[in-house]
Amino acid sequence: MDSSRKSSVLLCMAWYAFWFSGQAQEIVPDATKEKTAFQTSSPWMPEIDVRSDIAIVYGVNGNPTDGQQELTFEERLKSWKDRGYDTHFMTGIAWGSYQDYFLGEWDGKNHLGEGQVEQDGDTIWHGHNVPYIVPSTAFIEYIKKEIIERVIDAGVCSIYLEEPEFWSRAGYSSAFKEEWQKFYDFPWKPQHESPENTFLSNKLKYQLYYNTLKEVSSYAKSYGKSKGMDVKIYIPTHSLVNYSAWQIVSPEASLASLPGIDGYIAQVWTGTSREAVFFDGKEKERVFENAFLEYGSMVSMTAPTKRKLFFLTDPIEDRAKDWADYKRNYQATFVAQLLYPGVADYEVMPWPERIYTKPYRVADSDKKILIPKFYSTQMQVMVNALNNMPVSENRVNGSNEIGVLMGNSLMFQRFPTHDGFEDPRFSNFYGQTLPLLKRGVPVQTVHMENLSFEATLKDIKVLVMSYSNMKPDAPEIHQHIAEWVEKGGVLVYVGKDDDPYQSVMEWWNSDGEKYKAPSEHLFELMGVETSTAKQNFKFGKGSVHLITQNPKDFVMNAKGDTSYIDILKNAYGNDAKAGELTFKNNLYLERGPYDIIAVMDESVSDKPYEVNGPVIDLFDPALPVLEKKSVKPGEQAFLYNINRVLEKARPQVLASASRIHDEQVDKNSFSFVCKSPVNTVNSMRILLPAAPKSIIVKNVEGEMLADVTSDWDESSKTVYVSFDNEPDGVAVKLIW
Repeated sequence: MDSSRKSSVLLCMAWYAFWFSGQAQEIVPDATKEKTAFQTSSPWMPEIDVRSDIAIVYGVNGNPTDGQQELTFEERLKSWKDRGYDTHFMTGIAWGSYQDYFLGEWDGKNHLGEGQVEQDGDTIWHGHNVPYIVPSTAFIEYIKKEIIERVIDAGVCSIYLEEPEFWSRAGYSSAFKEEWQKFYDFPWKPQHESPENTFLSNKLKYQLYYNTLKEVSSYAKSYGKSKGMDVKIYIPTHSLVNYSAWQIVSPEASLASLPGIDGYIAQVWTGTSREAVFFDGKEKERVFENAFLEYGSMVSMTAPTKRKLFFLTDPIEDRAKDWADYKRNYQATFVAQLLYPGVADYEVMPWPERIYTKPYRVADSDKKILIPKFYSTQMQVMVNALNNMPVSENRVNGSNEIGVLMGNSLMFQRFPTHDGFEDPRFSNFYGQTLPLLKRGVPVQTVHMENLSFEATLKDIKVLVMSYSNMKPDAPEIHQHIAEWVEKGGVLVYVGKDDDPYQSVMEWWNSDGEKYKAPSEHLFELMGVETSTAKQNFKFGKGSVHLITQNPKDFVMNAKGDTSYIDILKNAYGNDAKAGELTFKNNLYLERGPYDIIAVMDESVSDKPYEVNGPVIDLFDPALPVLEKKSVKPGEQAFLYNINRVLEKARPQVLASASRIHDEQVDKNSFSFVCKSPVNTVNSMRILLPAAPKSIIVKNVEGEMLADVTSDWDESSKTVYVSFDNEPDGVAVKLIW
């Protein structure tokens, strides 16, 4: 510990002992559960001291966009550890600041030729001298020896291997051709020449990163064990929805079969969720709806495996927009993640250094400024609420028992176009999901790779599926579905099965099988005769509905989903006997003391959703107490419901733009220390038994802070307090 910090700590301890002496009762917080995190390539700075549980230090050599690092990895790691953080490590597995490898310093060989290459011969770059890599044996060995060993030697037990990504448009490099020959045992075939070549190419891309993560995770655990350490491996990854939309191939759900993978970070943020989609014949951004489906696909991928899942949001994004745009879309993605009550671990932000220290535009102007203080205050209220966000058994209001099947092969058919068959804006997926979500049905996604887990379909009564944009990787998938239907499930199959990938050489048309499309095998198992005009079939206790349209028609055409919705209402109400399939324009979840609301436009009504108070509006940096909150279509809300406060007789901080430490309650006083980044403003709403007679706010030197504002609200028995933040801590004492 450096001497200046040591003296500050001793001063604080002496001051606390003096101030809180007597009969004060200390409120001891739970031991860290590694619940919240952020990632950074910077050393500790007072401007970015976010006060989450974990600081994930990025890159042995930093982030490719940072340039030269002034400090070593070990020095950066120590700077965060010295500030009381659990320190983890993250690095790219498909790209990174590995110039020593790419430029030949590591083994004397230049490896830039191992980059992912497009048909025209161009390499796909992530930064200067940083290509997206075709993961060769040499690259895997480099990651093991130069990255993994160094990080574990530095004492890190949790490693995040970020974004295993292979672009669909790539696959033309000599490195990839060599991997093709080794994997298939016949010469490379260009993917643009046939659907089968495309399918083979993407399966190889998928397998290359599956093998890479298998080898690296296994090595990390083995090397850690040799040092007496239990090393955990996590995969930060975009959702299957986004990778499919962006035409990227990644192992995704298959990683669940690897014993070396301990969990994931669901990388969902404005940049992924603002991808334009079709609905009701209109193509535009639908950020909340997209984020809801993205987070849902990550839950579907991981929940049956019981592995840890962090949800990520980002208060800004990679593309240069303005602060108003960032704020609006951050609220949308933030609410979307909270509507999954089974997940309560969060990466609260990536790159706080760019959020707090880089200027961005003011709306409707060319002026650039650092983050406005009203936005940093709101953001900090939100991320500090995540430190207390509970897991809940409550469910989002509405019909929760409808699922849409998805699988890794969604990534295999996106590029290039063959035989004129197109799926604009990934509309075959959104055609199955958006008509339900826009009507207030919290539709779930179901990964076919997880069908062997009993929990996967346990709560699903109606399952929608289509092979218009994906294919099953094994006949066992159909056996699981058929067994589920036979026991009472209702299957709605949508599609014409007319895309060119239906006839690629796969299990359903090889080794003695002669099905023209994989669905024929499924239908045969259930006795469904597609040669007749019949559209509804019984199988065991369940039933099957056929819709001979490609689901993209439901969203690419105005009012194109009418018949689809009618069939789902019948399947849900009559066949599944699940009651009426109710439609509304909102999603609402009660989660501990929090009310989480999203009201959708383009829905069944323009009626606002109203919540009766008293509630604290956590999207308002002034933290007002409202008697009623009205949420309009196209908006979201995040509220603290004071009626659901636990231990109402106990003084407590209900909301704060800082993290609260060292809480102590005396007979007529409540005191605590709050920490948050410098150059930001704290905003707090505190529950007390009576109006405070005095409010004492001091810094770590014991000096009274100026510009402290406060306001008592008698109706809610809460006091609002605001002052400038300090990462070393500000001590607050309220006496009544």
